[in-house]
Amino acid sequence: MAGIVVVFDFDKTIIDVDSDNWVVDELGATDLFNQLLSTMPWNTLMDRMMEELHVQGKTIEEVLKRVPIHPRIVPAIKSAYALGDCFSEINTNPGYIDEEGRLQILPYVDFQKFPHGCNLCPPNMCKGMIVERIQASMAKEGKKRMIYLGDGIGDFCPMERDFVMPRKDFPAWNLINENRTLVKAGVHEWKNWSTFFYN
Repeated sequence: MAGIVVVFDFDKTIIDVDSDNWVVDELGATDLFNQLLSTMPWNTLMDRMMEELHVQGKTIEEVLKRVPIHPRIVPAIKSAYALGDCFSEINTNPGYIDEEGRLQILPYVDFQKFPHGCNLCPPNMCKGMIVERIQASMAKEGKKRMIYLGDGIGDFCPMERDFVMPRKDFPAWNLINENRTLVKAGVHEWKNWSTFFYN
């Protein structure tokens, strides 16, 4: 895989659920989440939910250990690693545990001070900008090709790469099909990890 960089989305790609919703639902906070959903940006809402769960004395560690992950994803990642590929960086909203033991979640981009200006992505992160930075560093290292895997609306923004692998029947796949003439990358759809290598 020399000269190739593979970029994975996480939710509904590496794991089979949205991790935020999974934590909220598993810890019984769905009603409050739904009440607040229309009142604030997603990233701010998740920080607020972590505050509420902390007040209730609930922790997310055990819930995350139960998150559904397809049995083929781990071997696929190990195969990539054996070929010399690995996760060289993770781009996510930063978080930390404060002095009271509460998980604080911050936006990747301070959208109040420095909005990224992308209409496709949520205010806290533009994946297209992250991928552009990765491509710039690839060029310096002599790497030539990028494969991007994703499922959501925010994954449509970084889809202008060499190859894209949208999850079939998910928002990114729908947007690609609606805008096929705009997508110059090679498209290889996949439905789930069982069929990933056979589509």
